[in-house]
Amino acid sequence: MKKLIVVLFCCFYLTSFSQENDKNDIMQVINNVFEAMRTSDSTLLKSSFVEEPNTFTAFINQEGKSTLVNGDFQRFINAVGQPKDQVWNEPIWNEKVEVDGNLASVWVDYAFYVDDQFSHCGVDAFHLIKREDGWKIFHLVDTRRKSDCVIPDEIKP
Repeated sequence: MKKLIVVLFCCFYLTSFSQENDKNDIMQVINNVFEAMRTSDSTLLKSSFVEEPNTFTAFINQEGKSTLVNGDFQRFINAVGQPKDQVWNEPIWNEKVEVDGNLASVWVDYAFYVDDQFSHCGVDAFHLIKREDGWKIFHLVDTRRKSDCVIPDEIKP
């Protein structure tokens, strides 16, 4: 009986340790996206995604209707990679990471700033797949709004 308890404890510990490592690796991929945006590094940005990810934005349009717009990933890469005088800064908080085998889901609150000027806030929802070359984002959807943003003081520039 003692051996069984020890074996079960070891299995639980190793599974928890492995999942915690996965969560750290997953958040590194997510953080690389925002670092790429801050530094205009399109190579770092592309390395965080699969070859052809799905990207969307969900928002309420000017007529008050729920809208979902399919993003253009290549356009996003080009925009990030363009040299610019301003810094695009998208701090995140309230990270929620769920993992099941080679599939992960990450939900984060964010605020987007151009230099120190607030632009908008919302939620980023990522889906990632673990491949031979590590965790990669295959799906990203964000929400965007300019009001009703509760941004923690430590996040504000």
